[in-house]
Amino acid sequence: MTTPSTTHELQVLIDRLHAEYASLNQGNVATYIPELALVKPDEFGICLVTSEGQMFEAGDCDRQFTIQSISKPFTFGMALEALGHEAVSQHVGVEPSGEPFNAIELQSGTNRPHNPMINSGAITVTALLHGQHGGAAIDRVVERLSALAGRPLSIDMNVYESERRTGHRNRAIAHLLVNFGMLQGEAEAALDVYFRQCAIQVTCRDLAMMAATLSNMGRNPVTGQSAFDIREVKDMLSIMFTCGMYDYSGQWAYRVGVPAKSGVGGGVIAVVNRQLGIGTYSPRLDVYGNSCRGVAVCEELASRLGLHVFDCLNVGSSYLNAIL
Repeated sequence: MTTPSTTHELQVLIDRLHAEYASLNQGNVATYIPELALVKPDEFGICLVTSEGQMFEAGDCDRQFTIQSISKPFTFGMALEALGHEAVSQHVGVEPSGEPFNAIELQSGTNRPHNPMINSGAITVTALLHGQHGGAAIDRVVERLSALAGRPLSIDMNVYESERRTGHRNRAIAHLLVNFGMLQGEAEAALDVYFRQCAIQVTCRDLAMMAATLSNMGRNPVTGQSAFDIREVKDMLSIMFTCGMYDYSGQWAYRVGVPAKSGVGGGVIAVVNRQLGIGTYSPRLDVYGNSCRGVAVCEELASRLGLHVFDCLNVGSSYLNAIL
């Protein structure tokens, strides 16, 4: 297929991909959080935002859902910003785990979580933020994600309560971390912040804008507000590239080749550095916990636009720089 040569053709491509993958009915919605089991499984949205703020979208881009694990790279960036690399690295590593996102497992020898993109690492990071900001930690997280999205965000209290009531596996992880000294302070208080951050409501459009903000070196391309310094953006994108898609991360790096993060709410974000942010929403998940349609769409976009970071033709770069 030829590469699109106009912005109109890019919108046509997004429309075509939405129509094509709307019939992909593989996967199931998350049920281990009871409230997530109530979502409509066939809702589906695709949104692209360039680093200059141009937007292309198709489908259910206004539908609100909870961010879940897509919050993890952002809280990691906040912890790096607040505490520094050395302090954070004492509590959480940066290596892919090769295990499911909710595995009750720590690194041999160090007893640290493998990385901040799995639950053990993310709970540790949130605990560090709670230790720094106390009861204001969740307000800081909501404020930062709002700056990334370019609009005020809020917490879905029904999902929060559902996660809080049933989050026994995450409690087990937290108390394991306490046992090995990786989590300081009150485990339940830190977990409460974690459950709330996962229940922040976003849209597919918000995710694309967040990704575009990272692609624009931490500055929201529409509002102009700076959400992160470039130093934290570099570290966030690095960990997203190696660990952002759970134990599918290697296949993702091979097939798509851009930093990304998924969430069991059905969202996926992907970042084409200094060019483009991608957000998708479809709650049918594969065995890894990634959106089936989201993964398929991103693979197709990478192939058709040459977005892979190691694409020797660099079609995506020349195309996007020429027309957007």
